Amino acid sequence: MFRKNKNKQRIEPQFDTPTKPRGSGEMRVSAEDRVLPDSPKKTKKSATNNARRQKPKAGPARRQKAKKTKSRKRRGLFGFFGRAFYWCLVLGLWGGIGVACIVGYYGAQLPSSASWKVPERPPNARIVSVNGNLIANRGETGGASMRLNEMSPYIPMAVIAIEDHRYHHHFGFDPIGFTRAMISNVRAKRLVQGGSTLTQQLAKNMFLEPERTLGRKVQELILAIWLETKYTKDEILELYLNRVYFGSGAYGVDAASRRYFSKSARDVSLAEAALLAGLLKAPSKLSPARNPKLAEARAQLVLAAMRREDFITDREAAKALTQEAKKAKRYWSGSEHYVADMVMKEAINVLGGELKEDVIIDTTVDLSLQKLAGETIENTLNANGKKRNVSQGALVSMSPTGEIRALVGGREYADSQYNRATEAKRQPGSAFKPIVYLAAMEAGRTPVSVRQDLPVKIGKWTPVNYDRKYRGPVTLDTALTKSLNTIAAQMAMEVGPKKVVNTAKRLGIRSKLQANASISLGTSEVTLLELTGAYAPFANGGEFVDPHLIRQIRDKDGTVLYDRSGIPATLVIRPREVGMMNYMLSHVISKGTGRKASLGKRQAAGKTGTSQKSRDGLFVGYTSDLVTGVWYGNDDGSPTKKVTGGSLPAESWKTFMETAHEGEPLGALPGNYVPDPVVASIPKETIKKQQNRTNNNRSIDDVIHSDSRSQRRTLNEIDNGPRPSANVGEARPKPKNILDLLFGRD
Repeated sequence: MFRKNKNKQRIEPQFDTPTKPRGSGEMRVSAEDRVLPDSPKKTKKSATNNARRQKPKAGPARRQKAKKTKSRKRRGLFGFFGRAFYWCLVLGLWGGIGVACIVGYYGAQLPSSASWKVPERPPNARIVSVNGNLIANRGETGGASMRLNEMSPYIPMAVIAIEDHRYHHHFGFDPIGFTRAMISNVRAKRLVQGGSTLTQQLAKNMFLEPERTLGRKVQELILAIWLETKYTKDEILELYLNRVYFGSGAYGVDAASRRYFSKSARDVSLAEAALLAGLLKAPSKLSPARNPKLAEARAQLVLAAMRREDFITDREAAKALTQEAKKAKRYWSGSEHYVADMVMKEAINVLGGELKEDVIIDTTVDLSLQKLAGETIENTLNANGKKRNVSQGALVSMSPTGEIRALVGGREYADSQYNRATEAKRQPGSAFKPIVYLAAMEAGRTPVSVRQDLPVKIGKWTPVNYDRKYRGPVTLDTALTKSLNTIAAQMAMEVGPKKVVNTAKRLGIRSKLQANASISLGTSEVTLLELTGAYAPFANGGEFVDPHLIRQIRDKDGTVLYDRSGIPATLVIRPREVGMMNYMLSHVISKGTGRKASLGKRQAAGKTGTSQKSRDGLFVGYTSDLVTGVWYGNDDGSPTKKVTGGSLPAESWKTFMETAHEGEPLGALPGNYVPDPVVASIPKETIKKQQNRTNNNRSIDDVIHSDSRSQRRTLNEIDNGPRPSANVGEARPKPKNILDLLFGRD
């Protein structure tokens, strides 16, 4: 039987040993020496008893333990930030190494920095009038380069405010602006801000291709920093404003202000400067020539930015917001641009190649006359174009020595840059007759030489007068005054068509002319400039004229590159013939086909011209001060509604010349020809041969003899002698019916 254990303490088993009393010295294993724990119930109770026994020492221990816990938590917080700082430092270090490698890689693709320099701005030609007024700028940029202190102060302020308001506080790259732009782009999930500084934009425009790649951005940054170390802020801004693109083909502020406002960048207002600065974000899209509403809205944002930067006051901003920028009506509008185009062609010829530097070209053009000429052509076409079926006009005016004072190549340069005064070859019609008559005068004829105005046939060609009437014997003066085609044809055949061609070439006509009988009526095509220049010797006393626009070309330092002065004059018409031609051509205006061109008391001379079916109408005339030619017609050569040289061209000529001569003293034309009291008549034999060969439809080549072989009679003898009837040479009308035939009635 088991003994009852009052202490409920386990009795350990004993192995082969007798039972001995407790306290003996033999080895025993007690409960405390066991490896395995006691039962859970006993362990919990024991833990509780132990805790009770240690209660007096529990307060200080717990406080110490709590401190250790707080310390451990504090070390954990600082440890997190420390670890974060550590890894940021590590990542930053490696990132910096990566950026340095990228910069080094793309920077190595650039040329050596020792060879870096700002490329020269494309050369500009400043074209000025005879009085020094600007006509136009020509070159790739479309405008002249300007110093920062020369342009309106509103322009740089507006550009800085909207494009780079921290311009004066960064070193070419703006980290703050770049970060802000990137955040905006991420939020918008698209590119809404660029983040490039003005210096970076300048570097891109001058040195790099316009492509969006990492390599280009890195190279742009390198070059921007180089620019900042090489130039001052004002110099960089000046370079930028003279090269940046403003849309519509305008590079630089001067070109843009002239393009959009028809004024210099010196005179740009606050509202206009805001509009220009607003274009830089998207020049083509925001161009006021294409989208004026968008341009105006962008300009208002620029004004707000300027106010935010304290560049302008509230009052200035409010005033500018109420003002609309006055935009030019048309792109490069104005007849002076025809002149500018011609000047550039002429400059390349005289300099022997393209421009390599900025130049100033002094021209012969009088800007007031140029504007008058353009207005004259435009007003005439506006008033008469539709009802007379004429769409284009041209005008050339020059001094008697060939200095072009005004030249208009068409109705509106903005619509068509084709120069009808210099490039279009048209039939001059009767305006070519003075050259034929000059050849006849040089061959011995005089204004009082007489020829028969009769129907004639030259080969298969029969010239007909404009009014289809014939006047019988007439003087050459009358024939030219009335513009009789039959007499002009006779003169051409008397002297020979080749002689007429040579005379025209001697007077400066370079177009190819056909040496045939019809050349007398102006069937060979020439330009208005050539024809007007051919009249100039009549106004200057017989000297050859080479129409020109350039007087002198200088570089920006004032060195003369070309000077036209000193060219000797060449006599191409003798004084005798000059006097004869002026005598006859003055009658064209005073009592002939050009009466609408009369200048009253001022002596003037000229000739009308009309091509077949009134396709072209011309008037070329001159005074002692100016030689002017006017043309009207259509580009496609379609007929007008009876536009003759004596109508619209003569009227426009008068309008222009009257205004151009205001305040000028009256001047006489050269030559003092006085008609010979002995009139050269046609020999009876010659008249008989003409009539016979005309009736037989035979050619009259070499029928007409020179005046040196003609019989001469005095005016009295002619007055007292028998005169031919008024219908000499006219074809008799056919009988109307059988009764007229029987009774011989007309």
